[in-house]
Amino acid sequence: MTLATTDPNSLGLSGRAHLVVIGVVLIGAWFLLRMLRRRQLRGKYTLLWMFVGLTVLALAIFPSLLDHTAHALGIYSGPNLLFLLAIAFLLLVCVYFSWELSRLEERTRVLAEELAILRSEQEQQDEGHDVTP
Repeated sequence: MTLATTDPNSLGLSGRAHLVVIGVVLIGAWFLLRMLRRRQLRGKYTLLWMFVGLTVLALAIFPSLLDHTAHALGIYSGPNLLFLLAIAFLLLVCVYFSWELSRLEERTRVLAEELAILRSEQEQQDEGHDVTP
């Protein structure tokens, strides 16, 4: 199977599209840092999304990088590689959040059990002190 050849001048984005991508990445970075500063987003998630933004920025600055990588991997075109990587990334994010959710559910169950035990002990202590002469 041979890869289709394309005109080198047709690869990549127009100048206006480059500016739009750079603007979106900068606005996204500002938004993420704002959320981090307000403690609405944890640092590890901010780093994850900053990495995604930097990857998008790198692909906007060097659009032929995607096509060359796709060609080296035997993938027909750059956009196909981009979709493959995006789907793989989103699946990994889903698996990670499923693990995180399971961990938090277990922690919530343990805390609820501990709270029930503490309330029971408190009620027993209150009943012992309520005896009036």
